[in-house]
Amino acid sequence: MKQFPDSPQAPAETTRAWPPISVVMPVLNEERHLREAVDQVLAQSYPGEIEVVLAVGPSQDRTQEVADAIAAADPRVIVVPNPTGRTPNALNAAIGASRNGIVARVDGHAMLPPDYLRVAVETLEETGADNVGGIMAAEGITPFEQAVACAMTSKIGVGAAAFHVGGTPGPADTVYLGVFRRSALDRVGGYDEHFQRAQDWEMNHRIRQSGGLVWFQPRMRVSYRPRPNVKALAKQYFHYGRWRRVVSRTHEGTINLRYLAPPAAVLAMLLGLLVAPFFPWSLIVPGGYVAAIAAGSVLTGGGLPAGALLRLPIVYATMHCSWGWGFLTSPKKLARPPGS
Repeated sequence: MKQFPDSPQAPAETTRAWPPISVVMPVLNEERHLREAVDQVLAQSYPGEIEVVLAVGPSQDRTQEVADAIAAADPRVIVVPNPTGRTPNALNAAIGASRNGIVARVDGHAMLPPDYLRVAVETLEETGADNVGGIMAAEGITPFEQAVACAMTSKIGVGAAAFHVGGTPGPADTVYLGVFRRSALDRVGGYDEHFQRAQDWEMNHRIRQSGGLVWFQPRMRVSYRPRPNVKALAKQYFHYGRWRRVVSRTHEGTINLRYLAPPAAVLAMLLGLLVAPFFPWSLIVPGGYVAAIAAGSVLTGGGLPAGALLRLPIVYATMHCSWGWGFLTSPKKLARPPGS
């Protein structure tokens, strides 16, 4: 976890109505989307000052060149290095280089609505929250991406997390991205750089444990592009499950039945297949899962094109089984060393 230097006080005239905001962006291999993402931030309908801090990792494309060109053309943008290339390290580096009392996390390929920052600040002031965030609005172009987008906004695919499926404004365990009070980041020491994944959930947990409030605001809707194929989706959800297990080992009592459902289903299906040669009736378990996924796809995929609907059962199974297997096989050596 990181300690940040004290920020200089912003002039009173800028904080009187609309406080200045620092937007921090972890950037790696974002040559295609970075300029548009930064333009969307700087074009926000926000009356206060905005600065953008790009923490650039060792990319395999022209990301560094694009970031440097953006910063050279606009004094509101600065670039800092992130030699590790890891997301929590990038976020801490960007936060450490930022100046303002409100800090907004934005990804290098995020597509923000024009009023995103205005709504965030209004919500912070109205609720007294330490972090506010909204909906991860998955939107697909190809049939496979459309199927993933459907699954990521369905309770069958991702459970009842409000930042996926929507809901009413209110307290939440975690939110997508996040707009923070800097005082809360300082209080908990920023992102824990041990967590390669699940670092948002883990830090929001520490904010809540320290007495802070995390608030879900559905008006803050950010477009998200899903993974383009089965391999990429499986890798994504495998690591989600693996690192969520690390979080549960670090913070006792943070696992509930929703998180245990995928690993329990994977175990049950494996057991059913293993004993099937001796007890054929055990095939009812994997068979029942396949039937349930097929029925769930019909129920949730009503508005999808035919190509996407045909892929939806594969997407659901990939998400469930990859997350569950990642959780089950998460090695104890990934646990954060005591005292670190």
